[in-house]
Amino acid sequence: MTATSFHLGYVPGVTPGKWTRMWAERRPGVPLELHTVTAAEAADLVRAGTVDAAVARLPIDRTGLHAIPLYTETTVVVVPKEHVVTAADEVTVADLADEIVLRTGDDTLDWPGGPPGRAAEYAPPTTAEAVEIVAAGVGVLVVPQSLARLHHRRDLTYRPLVDAPGSGVALTWPDAENSDLMEEFIGIVRGRSAHSTRTRRSEPPAAPAPRPPSTAGKRRPARRRR
Repeated sequence: MTATSFHLGYVPGVTPGKWTRMWAERRPGVPLELHTVTAAEAADLVRAGTVDAAVARLPIDRTGLHAIPLYTETTVVVVPKEHVVTAADEVTVADLADEIVLRTGDDTLDWPGGPPGRAAEYAPPTTAEAVEIVAAGVGVLVVPQSLARLHHRRDLTYRPLVDAPGSGVALTWPDAENSDLMEEFIGIVRGRSAHSTRTRRSEPPAAPAPRPPSTAGKRRPARRRR
């Protein structure tokens, strides 16, 4: 049975537009369906077959899954525009020691020594809600840079947190034999050309060109004497 579509989950902050355009060029008859998923549910949705693959934030539970790291995002601190840290182009974890730093329910950053600053009394469940709290003048927020851009507000800005852990982003899919469509999408994400031998194609191979008739065993006619 031929698949009629390919379902891709992606976490907020990821921009799959380039992959979508390339997919449309290579597989015009198979729509790429996009689904926004949370960082916490991405791996489970792939295991359940709700989506064929997902672009997720690391770390994830890789049980039953393949995963290839794609890139690591810079971590930033989101603050009001008048905040003291905006005087510098970059910030360190030590600079946040006396700050109230919001801890969100969807945070995936791995802090070996614990998160910076002082924990707020309230932990907002989402980054979107945390941004609203920062805009109200209560605390600061540490997030991957793409999330700071996604939730941009005119009254807020951000600075790179140079000694913070980065946010890894990976493509994950079921640990099983890859379908042609899965191979196609992996190839797109990894930058393979449409004619790469590692990208499995569903089109039948072109028929070989006809060979010229053999002349083996044929004798040339003798030349006539004058």
